[in-house]
This record gives sequence, C-alpha cells and structure tokens, in this order.
Amino acid sequence: MDRLGAMSMLIEVVESGSFSAAARRLRIPLTTVARKISDLESALGAKLMIRTTRKLSLTDAGITYVATARRIIDQVNEAEREVAGEFTVPRGDLVITAPIQFGQLHVLPIVTDFLALFPEINIRLLLLDQNVQLVNDHVDMAVRIGKLADSALISTSIGAMRTVICASPRLLAVHGVPTTIADLQRMPCVTFEGPGPLSGWNLTDPRTKTPVIVPVTTRLSVTTVEAAVRGALLHVGITRLLHYQVAGAVKAGALKIVLEPFEPVPAPVSVVHAAQGQMPLKMRRFMDFSIPKLRQGLLEFLDAKTER
Repeated sequence: MDRLGAMSMLIEVVESGSFSAAARRLRIPLTTVARKISDLESALGAKLMIRTTRKLSLTDAGITYVATARRIIDQVNEAEREVAGEFTVPRGDLVITAPIQFGQLHVLPIVTDFLALFPEINIRLLLLDQNVQLVNDHVDMAVRIGKLADSALISTSIGAMRTVICASPRLLAVHGVPTTIADLQRMPCVTFEGPGPLSGWNLTDPRTKTPVIVPVTTRLSVTTVEAAVRGALLHVGITRLLHYQVAGAVKAGALKIVLEPFEPVPAPVSVVHAAQGQMPLKMRRFMDFSIPKLRQGLLEFLDAKTER
C-alpha cells in the first residue's frame, strides 16, 4: 500500500474533523477515504480511530501514530523542496492570503513588483475577509489585521491600523460635527456587522484611556465593507471602519474623519506563516522584499492622524 499517501489521508481526516469533510477537501469519494484508513489500520494491526455518528476521536495508538506521521510527512515535503532547489534557488509557487481590500490596495502592488524581479516564482494571492487555516489550506503566509489568536504560527509585526469614525460633509452639515459620545448617539449610523449581533461600537474614553462600548442609532446595517462606505458616501449616516477602507474617500474629501480622540487602540497588523524547519528561499525572498514595504505603507496611515 501507499503508506505515505495513507498517512497524509489520515492527517487530513484528523484536521478536517470527519471522513466526509476530508473527502470533500481531497475531492475523492467518501468510500475511498474510509477504505484507505481501514487498510492502514489492518496493516498496522491497531485501531487508530473511534468513529461514531456524532464525532471522531483518536485512540491512544492513533494519537502516537498521527504525531509521528506528521513529522514524517514534514520531512518528506522538506526533502522534496530541497531536491527541487527551493532552499538554494528562489523558485516555485507561493500561496499568500490577505483581506480583500487591503490586499488589492497594498499587497497586490508589492506582489507584482516582486514577480518582475523573480521570474521563477509564481504567486497565488487569495483575497479573503475570513481567516484561513494555513496548514490545512496549504497557504504559505497571510497578512492578518487584528489581535492574533494563540497558535503555532510564527508572526512578524508590520504595524497597526486605525479604526476611524467618518461621515460625509453633507451629513455633518445637517446634523453637526460630533465631538462627544452623546453627539454620536444622536446621529444616524451605518453599521457594518459580522456574523453576530452588534452590541455597539468599541471606542476609547479619552479621559481614562479605557475601552468603552457605545450603543449607536443604526439607520442602515450592512454586511460588507463596500456597502458601509457607500452608505456613508450617500449621506445615510456616520460609519466606523478601518482607516485603509475609507482612505481614498477621505483623501478625496468625500468623507471626513471625526471623533479622533475616541478611536480605539489601533489594530495590530502581522504577517504570519507556519512553523517549519528550514524556510524555502522563495518565501524568505518574499518576506524580505514585502515586509519593509508593508511597514512603510502602514506607517503612513498612522502618520495621517497627526498630519491633518
């Protein structure tokens, strides 16, 4: 039997959480996954998994075997990269992910400049507003905005991003320019909501420098950044977004930033990648090229607060 293939499939089942999820990710029939794992257990003479209708769990033997299988697969992958020259010559494919708008505005130009310098490196740029699992989704590195969850990922800080409150000059002419929380609460708002309900806007009390959650009057609730920006441009209400998401409109004078003393602490921005033995040269070259440029771009956003 293909022992390495069976190991990889077992790891995929464990990481996906079920046989069916692994089959979907691998794009093979569920019966094939089940048969391969069963064949592996028969060859080993040990039960690796306990499978019920509700969940899948590893036996003690399975826990030990999966840990060893991960090390073996990592070593094989590293050996293949070394033979392919990835540790001596910058070449091969890179998969990078970033938030959609940030990626379009700030990562894509860096990628295109990098590709011009390294003709033997190809890049797949995944622009997504949700985080992906780097190892499971075979992604080499990611740009993340916000506090990082505890994980085995290695992170490099590249700066921070303000969260700003802004509105159109026309709306401010009608309702007045807010200077206090009470002013804000009297104004119509365009709110950008995630999966859960909105309890209020996270802001900072400028007197105590502590975080506060401020209930706001929502006139329009949307589920995309673009719609929130558009709603503000159409004078529906005041909105709160990351600075880069409205920077163009602010620069053009179509939106005006207000209540700067109440802005929350800027969100950290990081480049993350999975821990590995020796970093492929293609990845090292991209990090060395991109990180100084990303840092410079983010510094300009923070400097903008003091320049106005």
